[in-house]
Amino acid sequence: MKLISTLLLYLSVLVSTAFAQDLPHLKESAFKGGEKLKYKLRYGFISAATGTLTVEDTKDGAGNPSFHLYAAGKTAGAFAIYTVRNEYNSYINSKTFLPYYYTENIREGGYRRNDKVRFNQETNTVVGNKGTFNSKVDQTFDLLSSYYFARNLDLSTVKPGESFKLTYFLNDEIATLGIQYIGIEKIKTELGTLECLKFSPEIKPGRIFKKNSKLYLWVTNDGNRIPVKANVDILIGSVTLELLEATGLKYKLGQRASYSK
Repeated sequence: MKLISTLLLYLSVLVSTAFAQDLPHLKESAFKGGEKLKYKLRYGFISAATGTLTVEDTKDGAGNPSFHLYAAGKTAGAFAIYTVRNEYNSYINSKTFLPYYYTENIREGGYRRNDKVRFNQETNTVVGNKGTFNSKVDQTFDLLSSYYFARNLDLSTVKPGESFKLTYFLNDEIATLGIQYIGIEKIKTELGTLECLKFSPEIKPGRIFKKNSKLYLWVTNDGNRIPVKANVDILIGSVTLELLEATGLKYKLGQRASYSK
């Protein structure tokens, strides 16, 4: 059952890091307070887990407008016998979309982990459970903020085949992930047929993924830019993440904006 918890973590990171690095971002966010997204994770045709993402308006300690990002995931269906209940909170500046505080509460079977992380974007430092970490880039993200920052990137000059890198802090480590933009593709979802931007984040073969495994991620090419599907082949079978519900969106699902490709 450790396979499921590892897949949940890996897919969470990859889906959350769809497309972000030190690039110009939009002046206005693609999301707003009150947004709520619900997902399901399938192992083959079997329901394995569910997840929820929400956004709330808030302020930081200095009274600056901020967003509180919240995510929760848990095993479901046949996999509910192995309990996974994880919660994540990220607080980001509503102008730069960069994080300043992050927490996670991990409960996977008998395993427990509670992290509290502080980001100082001016000094490029991150303070975690095991001390202070120095980042080599100007923008360092956590699990949640990377995903929401990605939704606000200016992608007007991006071309198919181009690759980018994102720096993020996870499990007391600063790491980098590469992502390739594939192009535009229409796909069928639970919420209808949607035009999407297609990406392929890099993965490492090993105990879960095949040597030639590819992870693909589809993000709506509209004003909201929300992930609607992710799929990856593993050693036995495949895992798929799909959007089930989307409420409180800033734009009607599928409605194009000035920054749509």
